[in-house]
Amino acid sequence: MKLVRYGHLGKEKPGLIDREGVLRDLSDVIDDIGPEQLSAESLDRLRKLQPASLPSVQGKPRFGVPVSHVGKFIGIGLNYSDHAAEAGMPVPSEPIVFMKATTSLSGANDPVVLPRDSKKSDWEVELGVVIGTKAQYVSQEDALQYVAGYCIVNDVSEREYQLERGSQWDKGKGCDTFGPVGPWLVTSDEIAQPQGLDIWLDLNGKRVQTGNTSTMIFSVAELVSYVSRFMTLMPGDIITTGTPPGVGMGMKPQRFLRAGDEMTLGIDGLGIQRQTVIA
Repeated sequence: MKLVRYGHLGKEKPGLIDREGVLRDLSDVIDDIGPEQLSAESLDRLRKLQPASLPSVQGKPRFGVPVSHVGKFIGIGLNYSDHAAEAGMPVPSEPIVFMKATTSLSGANDPVVLPRDSKKSDWEVELGVVIGTKAQYVSQEDALQYVAGYCIVNDVSEREYQLERGSQWDKGKGCDTFGPVGPWLVTSDEIAQPQGLDIWLDLNGKRVQTGNTSTMIFSVAELVSYVSRFMTLMPGDIITTGTPPGVGMGMKPQRFLRAGDEMTLGIDGLGIQRQTVIA
């Protein structure tokens, strides 16, 4: 299933995208798409619905973050060896874990707003993993059973804040609008193998990032297992799993986001995001 939350900011309704690409309203079935709706049992009930019996939604409404009440927004750094190389950093021996503020979450096509005094805001297309079941000390072999589904994340990052103003990455990662997610959540039964997905990002119509999740240093299963050793993962938590090469920091000369830039990004089976950058 492709689950969405559509409508004006703060007033999103639950919906799904049927096999013909039609947006269907789920408001008469569930109140929202949040932690309570992400369990295996809840998702199974939704799968039994006949989409044609649900009201279709006319027009082209805004898509919000496809999951409400996200408790933790967890980032993984340098998870592609070629991205580590372009950043001039060693390939990590263990996953690099940081937090993105939940206030950075935004819809897939909402504008990205440059923070005040930003000098080095950058783009990062990433595979997002949405947790569906409470996970503590889970094994790598069982880890994917705890995943409700997958989505696109643009891990927008202010590099000066991240790398030049102290040892912690978080303040360069958590600015408002720096976490576009969606447009939809694709349930895990439709993505049998998350380690074989093409991933890309265009800046102003020019392809700058191209990769495949098969080249991740640490797989989705490894990441879910690893992170669950250090913090309890709860339904609705999002892990964003790292980016392939092609970010602005790695260009020669470096190129960072400016007002008026347009980012278009996608992952196989997970849709496309489009964002305009504003000051």
